[in-house]
Amino acid sequence: MKSQVSERLKEPVAQEVLELMFQPRLDHDFQDSFGPITLINRGHVVMLRRQGIIAAEVAKALLAAFTTMERAGASSYTPDPRLEDPYFNYEAVVMSIAGADTGGRMHIARSRNDLGATLDRLHCRNAALELIDCLHALIAVMLERAEQFADVVMPGYTHMQPAQPSTYGFYLLGLAEAFMRDCDRLDGVWPRINRNPLGAAAMTGTSFRIDRELTASLLGFDGLIEHTQDCVASRDFALELLAICVQMAVTWSRLAQDFYTMVMHEFQTLDLPDRLAGTSSIMPQKKNPVIMEHLKGKSAQVLGAYVAAATAMKATSFSNTIDGNRESLAMARDTFRDCCDCLRLATLMVDAAQPCKARMLRLAERNFSTATDLADALVRDCGLSFRDAHHVVGSVVRMAMDQELGAHEITSEMLDQAARDVIGRPLGMKAATVASCLDPTQAVAARRTVGSPSPNEVRRLVSVLGKALAAAGTTQAQRRSRLAAAEQRLQAAVREVA
Repeated sequence: MKSQVSERLKEPVAQEVLELMFQPRLDHDFQDSFGPITLINRGHVVMLRRQGIIAAEVAKALLAAFTTMERAGASSYTPDPRLEDPYFNYEAVVMSIAGADTGGRMHIARSRNDLGATLDRLHCRNAALELIDCLHALIAVMLERAEQFADVVMPGYTHMQPAQPSTYGFYLLGLAEAFMRDCDRLDGVWPRINRNPLGAAAMTGTSFRIDRELTASLLGFDGLIEHTQDCVASRDFALELLAICVQMAVTWSRLAQDFYTMVMHEFQTLDLPDRLAGTSSIMPQKKNPVIMEHLKGKSAQVLGAYVAAATAMKATSFSNTIDGNRESLAMARDTFRDCCDCLRLATLMVDAAQPCKARMLRLAERNFSTATDLADALVRDCGLSFRDAHHVVGSVVRMAMDQELGAHEITSEMLDQAARDVIGRPLGMKAATVASCLDPTQAVAARRTVGSPSPNEVRRLVSVLGKALAAAGTTQAQRRSRLAAAEQRLQAAVREVA
Protein backbone atom coordinates (compact mmCIF):
# COMPACT_ATOMS: atom_id res chain seq x y z
CA MET A 1 0.00 0.00 0.00
CA LYS A 2 1.19 3.51 -0.81
CA SER A 3 -0.15 7.00 -1.27
CA GLN A 4 -2.84 7.40 -3.90
CA VAL A 5 -1.51 10.76 -5.07
CA SER A 6 2.29 10.74 -4.65
CA GLU A 7 5.27 8.53 -5.36
CA ARG A 8 7.14 10.49 -2.70
CA LEU A 9 4.86 9.15 0.03
CA LYS A 10 5.27 5.41 0.49
CA GLU A 11 2.49 4.93 3.00
CA PRO A 12 -1.23 5.41 2.58
CA VAL A 13 -2.87 8.21 4.52
CA ALA A 14 -3.83 7.18 8.05
CA GLN A 15 -7.45 6.20 8.46
CA GLU A 16 -7.90 8.83 11.15
CA VAL A 17 -6.70 11.54 8.76
CA LEU A 18 -9.11 10.30 6.11
CA GLU A 19 -12.06 10.26 8.50
CA LEU A 20 -11.31 13.38 10.52
CA MET A 21 -9.71 15.68 7.93
CA PHE A 22 -10.06 14.77 4.26
CA GLN A 23 -13.59 13.30 4.23
CA PRO A 24 -15.21 16.27 6.04
CA ARG A 25 -13.52 18.66 3.62
CA LEU A 26 -14.75 16.71 0.63
CA ASP A 27 -18.27 16.55 2.05
CA HIS A 28 -18.24 20.31 2.43
CA ASP A 29 -16.32 21.38 -0.67
CA PHE A 30 -16.74 18.93 -3.54
CA GLN A 31 -20.23 19.94 -4.67
CA ASP A 32 -19.52 23.67 -4.40
CA SER A 33 -16.17 23.39 -6.16
CA PHE A 34 -17.19 21.10 -9.01
CA GLY A 35 -18.57 23.82 -11.29
CA PRO A 36 -15.81 26.39 -10.69
CA ILE A 37 -13.11 23.70 -11.17
CA THR A 38 -14.70 22.81 -14.50
CA LEU A 39 -14.64 26.46 -15.52
CA ILE A 40 -11.00 26.89 -14.51
CA ASN A 41 -9.96 23.65 -16.20
CA ARG A 42 -11.56 24.70 -19.47
CA GLY A 43 -9.81 28.05 -19.46
CA HIS A 44 -6.49 26.47 -18.54
CA VAL A 45 -6.66 23.75 -21.20
CA VAL A 46 -7.64 26.26 -23.90
CA MET A 47 -4.63 28.37 -22.90
CA LEU A 48 -2.28 25.35 -22.90
CA ARG A 49 -3.42 24.44 -26.41
CA ARG A 50 -3.13 27.97 -27.81
CA GLN A 51 0.38 28.21 -26.40
CA GLY A 52 1.30 24.89 -28.01
CA ILE A 53 2.00 23.30 -24.64
CA ILE A 54 -0.39 20.38 -25.24
CA ALA A 55 -1.35 18.70 -28.49
CA ALA A 56 -4.69 19.29 -30.16
CA GLU A 57 -5.92 15.74 -29.55
CA VAL A 58 -5.06 16.04 -25.85
CA ALA A 59 -6.97 19.30 -25.53
CA LYS A 60 -9.97 17.81 -27.35
CA ALA A 61 -10.02 14.76 -25.12
CA LEU A 62 -9.74 16.83 -21.96
CA LEU A 63 -12.50 19.23 -22.99
CA ALA A 64 -14.72 16.29 -23.93
CA ALA A 65 -14.11 14.74 -20.49
CA PHE A 66 -15.09 18.00 -18.79
CA THR A 67 -18.34 18.07 -20.74
CA THR A 68 -19.10 14.47 -19.85
CA MET A 69 -18.55 15.22 -16.19
CA GLU A 70 -20.59 18.42 -16.31
CA ARG A 71 -23.54 16.62 -17.87
CA ALA A 72 -23.37 13.92 -15.21
CA GLY A 73 -23.19 16.49 -12.42
CA ALA A 74 -21.22 16.54 -9.19
CA SER A 75 -23.72 14.33 -7.42
CA SER A 76 -22.83 11.49 -9.81
CA TYR A 77 -19.41 11.16 -8.24
CA THR A 78 -18.45 9.92 -4.79
CA PRO A 79 -15.17 11.61 -3.83
CA ASP A 80 -12.52 9.41 -2.31
CA PRO A 81 -10.76 10.83 0.77
CA ARG A 82 -7.64 8.87 -0.19
CA LEU A 83 -7.30 11.43 -3.01
CA GLU A 84 -7.27 14.23 -0.41
CA ASP A 85 -9.30 17.02 -2.00
CA PRO A 86 -11.80 18.02 -4.73
CA TYR A 87 -9.14 18.65 -7.36
CA PHE A 88 -7.40 15.26 -7.12
CA ASN A 89 -10.83 13.59 -7.20
CA TYR A 90 -11.80 15.62 -10.27
CA GLU A 91 -8.50 14.76 -11.96
CA ALA A 92 -9.01 11.06 -11.23
CA VAL A 93 -12.35 11.10 -13.04
CA VAL A 94 -10.79 12.92 -16.01
CA MET A 95 -8.10 10.26 -16.15
CA SER A 96 -10.70 7.49 -16.06
CA ILE A 97 -12.50 9.10 -19.01
CA ALA A 98 -9.62 10.39 -21.14
CA GLY A 99 -6.87 8.03 -20.04
CA ALA A 100 -4.14 8.46 -17.47
CA ASP A 101 -1.62 10.06 -19.81
CA THR A 102 -4.06 12.55 -21.32
CA GLY A 103 -5.73 13.33 -17.99
CA GLY A 104 -2.36 13.82 -16.36
CA ARG A 105 -1.50 16.61 -18.80
CA MET A 106 -4.35 18.83 -17.55
CA HIS A 107 -2.22 19.98 -14.64
CA ILE A 108 0.79 21.15 -16.67
CA ALA A 109 1.98 24.63 -15.58
CA ARG A 110 -0.36 24.70 -12.61
CA SER A 111 -0.51 23.87 -8.91
CA ARG A 112 -3.32 23.26 -6.51
CA ASN A 113 -2.04 26.46 -4.89
CA ASP A 114 -2.98 28.79 -7.74
CA LEU A 115 -6.01 26.65 -8.53
CA GLY A 116 -7.20 27.05 -4.93
CA ALA A 117 -6.61 30.79 -5.01
CA THR A 118 -8.60 31.02 -8.24
CA LEU A 119 -11.42 28.96 -6.75
CA ASP A 120 -11.59 31.26 -3.74
CA ARG A 121 -11.76 34.31 -5.98
CA LEU A 122 -14.55 32.78 -8.07
CA HIS A 123 -16.50 31.88 -4.92
CA CYS A 124 -16.05 35.40 -3.53
CA ARG A 125 -16.92 36.96 -6.89
CA ASN A 126 -20.18 35.04 -7.08
CA ALA A 127 -20.94 35.84 -3.44
CA ALA A 128 -20.31 39.55 -3.96
CA LEU A 129 -22.64 39.63 -6.96
CA GLU A 130 -25.43 37.94 -5.03
CA LEU A 131 -24.90 40.10 -1.94
CA ILE A 132 -25.15 43.24 -4.08
CA ASP A 133 -28.37 41.97 -5.67
CA CYS A 134 -29.87 41.20 -2.25
CA LEU A 135 -28.84 44.58 -0.86
CA HIS A 136 -30.33 46.38 -3.85
CA ALA A 137 -33.62 44.57 -3.34
CA LEU A 138 -33.71 45.47 0.37
CA ILE A 139 -32.87 49.12 -0.27
CA ALA A 140 -35.51 49.38 -3.00
CA VAL A 141 -38.20 48.14 -0.60
CA MET A 142 -36.99 50.49 2.12
CA LEU A 143 -37.17 53.46 -0.22
CA GLU A 144 -40.65 52.49 -1.36
CA ARG A 145 -41.87 52.21 2.21
CA ALA A 146 -40.02 55.37 3.30
CA GLU A 147 -41.91 57.36 0.68
CA GLN A 148 -45.20 55.66 1.51
CA PHE A 149 -44.85 56.33 5.24
CA ALA A 150 -43.13 59.72 5.11
CA ASP A 151 -46.11 61.31 6.92
CA VAL A 152 -46.50 58.66 9.63
CA VAL A 153 -45.41 60.41 12.83
CA MET A 154 -43.76 58.27 15.49
CA PRO A 155 -41.64 58.92 18.56
CA GLY A 156 -37.93 58.96 17.99
CA TYR A 157 -35.79 57.44 20.72
CA THR A 158 -32.29 57.87 22.07
CA HIS A 159 -31.07 55.56 24.86
CA MET A 160 -34.45 53.84 24.26
CA GLN A 161 -36.14 56.85 25.89
CA PRO A 162 -38.49 59.27 24.08
CA ALA A 163 -36.35 61.86 22.30
CA GLN A 164 -37.98 63.82 19.46
CA PRO A 165 -40.84 63.25 17.02
CA SER A 166 -39.87 61.51 13.82
CA THR A 167 -41.61 59.52 11.10
CA TYR A 168 -41.55 55.87 10.20
CA GLY A 169 -40.52 56.79 6.67
CA PHE A 170 -37.57 58.80 8.02
CA TYR A 171 -36.48 55.83 10.11
CA LEU A 172 -36.51 53.45 7.14
CA LEU A 173 -34.68 55.99 4.99
CA GLY A 174 -31.84 56.12 7.50
CA LEU A 175 -31.41 52.35 7.32
CA ALA A 176 -31.51 52.50 3.53
CA GLU A 177 -28.64 54.99 3.65
CA ALA A 178 -26.65 52.66 5.90
CA PHE A 179 -27.21 49.66 3.62
CA MET A 180 -26.30 51.78 0.60
CA ARG A 181 -22.88 52.30 2.16
CA ASP A 182 -22.56 48.51 2.28
CA CYS A 183 -23.21 48.53 -1.47
CA ASP A 184 -20.43 51.08 -1.84
CA ARG A 185 -18.12 48.81 0.17
CA LEU A 186 -18.94 45.87 -2.09
CA ASP A 187 -18.31 48.02 -5.14
CA GLY A 188 -14.97 48.94 -3.60
CA VAL A 189 -13.84 45.37 -2.94
CA TRP A 190 -14.93 44.09 -6.36
CA PRO A 191 -11.76 45.09 -8.24
CA ARG A 192 -9.65 43.49 -5.51
CA ILE A 193 -11.60 40.23 -5.79
CA ASN A 194 -11.89 39.96 -9.55
CA ARG A 195 -8.20 39.46 -10.37
CA ASN A 196 -6.61 36.35 -11.83
CA PRO A 197 -4.04 34.39 -9.76
CA LEU A 198 -3.97 31.43 -12.15
CA GLY A 199 -0.49 30.84 -13.55
CA ALA A 200 1.31 31.50 -10.29
CA ALA A 201 1.63 27.71 -9.91
CA ALA A 202 3.00 26.79 -6.47
CA MET A 203 4.38 30.29 -5.74
CA THR A 204 7.00 31.36 -8.33
CA GLY A 205 5.20 30.78 -11.60
CA THR A 206 6.26 28.22 -14.19
CA SER A 207 8.92 27.70 -16.85
CA PHE A 208 6.22 26.96 -19.44
CA ARG A 209 5.35 29.93 -21.66
CA ILE A 210 1.79 30.36 -20.45
CA ASP A 211 -0.55 33.26 -21.22
CA ARG A 212 -2.02 34.52 -17.96
CA GLU A 213 -3.85 37.38 -19.68
CA LEU A 214 -5.72 34.82 -21.79
CA THR A 215 -6.95 32.84 -18.79
CA ALA A 216 -7.94 36.09 -17.10
CA SER A 217 -10.02 37.02 -20.14
CA LEU A 218 -11.61 33.57 -20.49
CA LEU A 219 -12.53 33.41 -16.79
CA GLY A 220 -13.96 36.93 -16.64
CA PHE A 221 -11.29 38.48 -14.46
CA ASP A 222 -10.58 42.20 -14.88
CA GLY A 223 -6.81 41.70 -14.73
CA LEU A 224 -3.99 39.83 -13.04
CA ILE A 225 -2.49 39.54 -9.62
CA GLU A 226 1.03 39.91 -10.94
CA HIS A 227 3.23 38.87 -8.03
CA THR A 228 3.06 35.10 -8.07
CA GLN A 229 3.76 34.57 -4.37
CA ASP A 230 1.08 37.11 -3.49
CA CYS A 231 -1.27 35.16 -5.76
CA VAL A 232 -1.13 32.03 -3.63
CA ALA A 233 -0.39 33.56 -0.22
CA SER A 234 -3.15 36.15 0.10
CA ARG A 235 -6.79 35.76 0.99
CA ASP A 236 -7.23 39.36 2.11
CA PHE A 237 -9.95 39.82 -0.52
CA ALA A 238 -12.03 37.13 1.20
CA LEU A 239 -11.34 38.61 4.62
CA GLU A 240 -12.42 42.00 3.34
CA LEU A 241 -15.63 40.54 1.95
CA LEU A 242 -16.32 38.88 5.30
CA ALA A 243 -15.70 42.23 7.03
CA ILE A 244 -18.30 43.87 4.79
CA CYS A 245 -20.69 41.06 5.70
CA VAL A 246 -20.07 41.82 9.37
CA GLN A 247 -20.96 45.47 8.79
CA MET A 248 -24.15 44.45 6.99
CA ALA A 249 -25.00 42.02 9.76
CA VAL A 250 -24.53 44.71 12.41
CA THR A 251 -27.00 46.94 10.57
CA TRP A 252 -29.61 44.26 9.90
CA SER A 253 -29.34 43.19 13.55
CA ARG A 254 -30.07 46.74 14.69
CA LEU A 255 -33.05 46.87 12.33
CA ALA A 256 -34.25 43.56 13.75
CA GLN A 257 -33.83 44.81 17.31
CA ASP A 258 -35.87 47.94 16.60
CA PHE A 259 -38.63 45.91 14.97
CA TYR A 260 -38.42 43.45 17.87
CA THR A 261 -39.15 46.31 20.27
CA MET A 262 -41.85 47.88 18.12
CA VAL A 263 -43.90 44.67 17.84
CA MET A 264 -43.82 44.10 21.62
CA HIS A 265 -47.25 44.06 23.19
CA GLU A 266 -46.21 46.98 25.42
CA PHE A 267 -45.24 49.12 22.40
CA GLN A 268 -47.54 47.93 19.59
CA THR A 269 -46.22 50.50 17.14
CA LEU A 270 -45.59 48.00 14.36
CA ASP A 271 -47.53 45.03 13.08
CA LEU A 272 -46.25 42.03 11.15
CA PRO A 273 -48.64 39.63 9.42
CA ASP A 274 -49.17 36.25 11.00
CA ARG A 275 -47.37 34.50 8.14
CA LEU A 276 -44.09 35.97 9.41
CA ALA A 277 -44.53 34.85 13.02
CA GLY A 278 -43.99 31.73 15.07
CA THR A 279 -46.03 30.47 17.97
CA SER A 280 -45.76 28.52 21.22
CA SER A 281 -46.24 24.85 21.93
CA ILE A 282 -47.95 25.65 25.25
CA MET A 283 -49.13 29.28 25.28
CA PRO A 284 -52.09 29.78 22.91
CA GLN A 285 -51.82 33.57 22.81
CA LYS A 286 -48.27 33.71 21.44
CA LYS A 287 -47.21 35.42 18.21
CA ASN A 288 -43.44 35.22 18.33
CA PRO A 289 -41.19 37.53 16.27
CA VAL A 290 -38.98 34.69 15.06
CA ILE A 291 -37.57 36.50 12.02
CA MET A 292 -36.07 39.25 14.18
CA GLU A 293 -34.55 36.71 16.55
CA HIS A 294 -33.11 34.77 13.60
CA LEU A 295 -31.56 37.89 12.09
CA LYS A 296 -30.01 38.92 15.39
CA GLY A 297 -28.63 35.46 16.02
CA LYS A 298 -27.18 35.08 12.54
CA SER A 299 -25.33 38.37 12.88
CA ALA A 300 -23.25 36.81 15.66
CA GLN A 301 -22.36 33.89 13.39
CA VAL A 302 -21.22 36.25 10.65
CA LEU A 303 -18.92 37.99 13.11
CA GLY A 304 -17.68 34.60 14.27
CA ALA A 305 -16.75 33.63 10.71
CA TYR A 306 -14.73 36.82 10.31
CA VAL A 307 -12.94 36.38 13.63
CA ALA A 308 -12.17 32.73 12.81
CA ALA A 309 -10.75 33.69 9.40
CA ALA A 310 -8.63 36.55 10.70
CA THR A 311 -7.37 34.50 13.64
CA ALA A 312 -6.42 31.57 11.40
CA MET A 313 -4.57 33.85 8.97
CA LYS A 314 -2.76 36.12 11.37
CA ALA A 315 0.20 33.94 12.32
CA THR A 316 0.75 32.04 9.07
CA SER A 317 3.63 32.27 6.63
CA PHE A 318 3.19 34.52 3.61
CA SER A 319 2.78 31.53 1.34
CA ASN A 320 0.30 28.75 0.71
CA THR A 321 -0.69 26.98 3.94
CA ILE A 322 -3.65 24.88 5.00
CA ASP A 323 -4.44 27.05 8.02
CA GLY A 324 -3.94 30.37 6.24
CA ASN A 325 -5.75 29.59 3.00
CA ARG A 326 -8.12 26.72 3.64
CA GLU A 327 -9.11 26.46 7.29
CA SER A 328 -9.31 30.24 7.55
CA LEU A 329 -12.10 30.28 4.97
CA ALA A 330 -13.86 27.10 6.08
CA MET A 331 -16.91 29.10 7.17
CA ALA A 332 -16.79 31.72 4.42
CA ARG A 333 -19.02 30.26 1.71
CA ASP A 334 -21.71 29.23 4.18
CA THR A 335 -21.51 32.70 5.72
CA PHE A 336 -21.97 34.40 2.35
CA ARG A 337 -25.06 32.27 1.72
CA ASP A 338 -26.39 33.03 5.20
CA CYS A 339 -25.93 36.75 4.58
CA CYS A 340 -27.91 36.60 1.36
CA ASP A 341 -30.65 34.65 3.14
CA CYS A 342 -30.75 37.19 5.96
CA LEU A 343 -30.97 40.10 3.54
CA ARG A 344 -33.90 38.36 1.84
CA LEU A 345 -35.61 37.84 5.19
CA ALA A 346 -35.02 41.48 6.11
CA THR A 347 -36.53 42.53 2.78
CA LEU A 348 -39.59 40.38 3.44
CA MET A 349 -39.92 41.80 6.95
CA VAL A 350 -39.65 45.46 5.91
CA ASP A 351 -42.00 44.98 2.99
CA ALA A 352 -44.70 43.34 5.12
CA ALA A 353 -44.43 45.50 8.27
CA GLN A 354 -47.22 48.01 8.81
CA PRO A 355 -46.85 50.95 11.19
CA CYS A 356 -49.67 51.31 13.73
CA LYS A 357 -50.25 54.95 12.90
CA ALA A 358 -52.68 55.91 15.66
CA ARG A 359 -50.60 54.23 18.33
CA MET A 360 -47.41 55.91 17.10
CA LEU A 361 -49.03 59.34 17.08
CA ARG A 362 -50.61 58.85 20.50
CA LEU A 363 -47.25 57.95 22.03
CA ALA A 364 -45.55 60.92 20.37
CA GLU A 365 -48.23 63.22 21.73
CA ARG A 366 -47.96 61.96 25.31
CA ASN A 367 -44.32 60.97 25.87
CA PHE A 368 -42.71 64.45 25.97
CA SER A 369 -40.69 63.95 22.79
CA THR A 370 -41.83 67.47 21.79
CA ALA A 371 -40.11 69.09 24.79
CA THR A 372 -37.19 70.37 22.69
CA ASP A 373 -39.60 72.17 20.36
CA LEU A 374 -41.13 73.96 23.32
CA ALA A 375 -37.68 74.98 24.57
CA ASP A 376 -36.78 76.26 21.08
CA ALA A 377 -39.95 78.36 21.08
CA LEU A 378 -38.99 79.94 24.42
CA VAL A 379 -35.68 80.98 22.84
CA ARG A 380 -37.33 82.42 19.71
CA ASP A 381 -40.45 83.97 21.18
CA CYS A 382 -39.50 84.79 24.76
CA GLY A 383 -35.84 85.75 24.42
CA LEU A 384 -34.51 83.13 26.84
CA SER A 385 -31.10 81.59 26.54
CA PHE A 386 -31.34 77.98 25.53
CA ARG A 387 -30.06 76.82 28.92
CA ASP A 388 -32.78 78.78 30.76
CA ALA A 389 -35.34 77.47 28.28
CA HIS A 390 -34.07 73.94 28.88
CA HIS A 391 -34.50 74.33 32.64
CA VAL A 392 -37.98 75.84 32.36
CA VAL A 393 -39.22 73.08 30.07
CA GLY A 394 -37.60 70.42 32.21
CA SER A 395 -39.49 71.84 35.18
CA VAL A 396 -42.85 71.83 33.42
CA VAL A 397 -42.26 68.27 32.17
CA ARG A 398 -41.59 67.17 35.74
CA MET A 399 -44.75 68.97 36.84
CA ALA A 400 -46.84 67.17 34.19
CA MET A 401 -45.36 63.80 35.11
CA ASP A 402 -46.14 64.36 38.76
CA GLN A 403 -49.75 65.06 37.80
CA GLU A 404 -49.80 62.03 35.44
CA LEU A 405 -50.43 64.24 32.43
CA GLY A 406 -49.16 63.73 28.91
CA ALA A 407 -47.11 66.33 27.05
CA HIS A 408 -50.13 67.41 25.03
CA GLU A 409 -51.90 68.33 28.30
CA ILE A 410 -49.35 70.94 29.39
CA THR A 411 -50.99 74.36 29.60
CA SER A 412 -49.64 77.89 29.38
CA GLU A 413 -50.43 78.32 33.06
CA MET A 414 -48.25 75.35 33.94
CA LEU A 415 -45.47 76.81 31.81
CA ASP A 416 -45.76 80.15 33.60
CA GLN A 417 -45.53 78.42 36.96
CA ALA A 418 -42.39 76.56 35.87
CA ALA A 419 -40.88 79.84 34.60
CA ARG A 420 -41.54 81.57 37.92
CA ASP A 421 -39.83 78.71 39.73
CA VAL A 422 -36.78 78.77 37.44
CA ILE A 423 -36.25 82.36 36.22
CA GLY A 424 -38.52 84.27 38.60
CA ARG A 425 -41.10 85.53 36.07
CA PRO A 426 -43.96 84.20 33.92
CA LEU A 427 -43.61 83.99 30.15
CA GLY A 428 -47.16 84.72 29.04
CA MET A 429 -46.98 82.36 26.06
CA LYS A 430 -50.37 81.90 24.41
CA ALA A 431 -52.18 78.62 24.90
CA ALA A 432 -52.36 78.05 21.13
CA THR A 433 -48.59 78.51 20.82
CA VAL A 434 -47.91 76.05 23.62
CA ALA A 435 -50.24 73.52 22.03
CA SER A 436 -48.59 74.00 18.64
CA CYS A 437 -45.12 73.45 20.07
CA LEU A 438 -46.27 70.23 21.71
CA ASP A 439 -47.93 68.86 18.55
CA PRO A 440 -45.62 66.13 17.15
CA THR A 441 -47.00 66.45 13.63
CA GLN A 442 -46.12 70.14 13.56
CA ALA A 443 -42.75 69.42 15.17
CA VAL A 444 -41.88 67.08 12.30
CA ALA A 445 -43.14 69.50 9.67
CA ALA A 446 -41.05 72.32 11.16
CA ARG A 447 -37.80 70.45 10.56
CA ARG A 448 -36.99 71.48 7.01
CA THR A 449 -33.18 71.49 7.06
CA VAL A 450 -31.19 69.06 4.94
CA GLY A 451 -31.65 65.48 6.09
CA SER A 452 -34.51 66.19 8.49
CA PRO A 453 -37.71 64.12 8.92
CA SER A 454 -40.12 66.57 7.31
CA PRO A 455 -42.12 64.61 4.73
CA ASN A 456 -40.95 66.73 1.81
CA GLU A 457 -37.30 66.29 2.79
CA VAL A 458 -37.76 62.55 3.25
CA ARG A 459 -39.26 62.29 -0.22
CA ARG A 460 -36.43 64.38 -1.68
CA LEU A 461 -33.84 62.10 -0.09
CA VAL A 462 -35.74 59.03 -1.30
CA SER A 463 -35.40 60.41 -4.82
CA VAL A 464 -31.68 61.10 -4.38
CA LEU A 465 -30.97 57.66 -2.99
CA GLY A 466 -33.19 56.09 -5.63
CA LYS A 467 -31.02 57.60 -8.35
CA ALA A 468 -27.89 56.30 -6.61
CA LEU A 469 -29.49 52.86 -6.41
CA ALA A 470 -30.33 52.95 -10.11
CA ALA A 471 -26.73 53.87 -10.94
CA ALA A 472 -25.49 51.03 -8.75
CA GLY A 473 -27.86 48.71 -10.56
CA THR A 474 -26.36 49.79 -13.88
CA THR A 475 -22.88 49.03 -12.58
CA GLN A 476 -24.04 45.62 -11.40
CA ALA A 477 -25.60 44.88 -14.78
CA GLN A 478 -22.35 45.83 -16.48
CA ARG A 479 -20.43 43.42 -14.26
CA ARG A 480 -22.77 40.59 -15.14
CA SER A 481 -22.59 41.54 -18.80
CA ARG A 482 -18.79 41.39 -18.77
CA LEU A 483 -18.90 37.97 -17.09
CA ALA A 484 -21.43 36.74 -19.64
CA ALA A 485 -19.17 37.98 -22.44
CA ALA A 486 -16.24 36.11 -20.88
CA GLU A 487 -18.33 32.95 -20.74
CA GLN A 488 -19.13 33.35 -24.42
CA ARG A 489 -15.42 33.83 -25.20
CA LEU A 490 -14.61 30.66 -23.31
CA GLN A 491 -17.35 28.70 -25.07
CA ALA A 492 -16.13 29.94 -28.44
CA ALA A 493 -12.54 29.04 -27.56
CA VAL A 494 -13.61 25.56 -26.44
CA ARG A 495 -15.49 25.04 -29.71
CA GLU A 496 -12.45 26.20 -31.65
CA VAL A 497 -10.17 23.75 -29.86
CA ALA A 498 -12.62 20.85 -29.72
